[in-house]
Amino acid sequence: MLKTIINLEPGKKVYFASDQHFGAPDPKSSKVREEKFIRWMDGIKKDAQILFLMGDLFDFWHEWTYVIPKGYVRVLGKIAELKDSGVQIYFFVGNHDLWMKDYLEEEIGCTVFYQKQYFEISGKQFLLAHGDGLGPGDKGYKRMKKLFTNPLAQWAFKWLHPDIAMKIALYMSQKNKMISGEEDKEFLGEDKEFLVIYSKEKLKTMQIDYFIYGHRHLPMVLTLQDKAKYINLGDWISYYTYGVFEQEFELKTFDEA
Repeated sequence: MLKTIINLEPGKKVYFASDQHFGAPDPKSSKVREEKFIRWMDGIKKDAQILFLMGDLFDFWHEWTYVIPKGYVRVLGKIAELKDSGVQIYFFVGNHDLWMKDYLEEEIGCTVFYQKQYFEISGKQFLLAHGDGLGPGDKGYKRMKKLFTNPLAQWAFKWLHPDIAMKIALYMSQKNKMISGEEDKEFLGEDKEFLVIYSKEKLKTMQIDYFIYGHRHLPMVLTLQDKAKYINLGDWISYYTYGVFEQEFELKTFDEA
């Protein structure tokens, strides 16, 4: 098992955020949420050593050779500002970011992951993933992901004019609940939550202190066996929740009141 080992500097913290879905349901209302997320990033700049963006930053993203989706200038600029100030940025590709390529790496300097990753941070063991497609169930999405990641499908899509391609993709992203996960916002119980089941199976063969996921939109912290913690980070649509780790993990809500 490969893992990245990080030691936090004195007074520094690790931050986690997921499922912003910028662009949804329309550019005007998305901009309000984007501005709120930018204010949050401004607030963490003073003590952040690492920022994990855990997937679905955009409601849809596709990179052509010379074209990226319109918008998101201020969000991307703020991420670049954090990176330039010395904050390490790790980006996990989510089910709405499936066609992410090298833009964030080349233009901003983010490290981009397409699969789950293991980290050791100040002696604590982390398993980090967006969460889509892990564990049992979620069969409809898994079939859809196979189609979306098929090289032939990707090749065909990139030859569409971007204006046409983006209209199709945004419609599917916002209307198809199987893709967006909008039907998946209620806690189903530990015996039915596929990421909880997946985490418990992992604990049978390895020691993990924190399992941290996005994807489910519903913020939750559950204690599993051996004091391991299962965390879903929630979203920046309904909850505006985020994670922070210094010596222990906390799930917090960004409240500007």
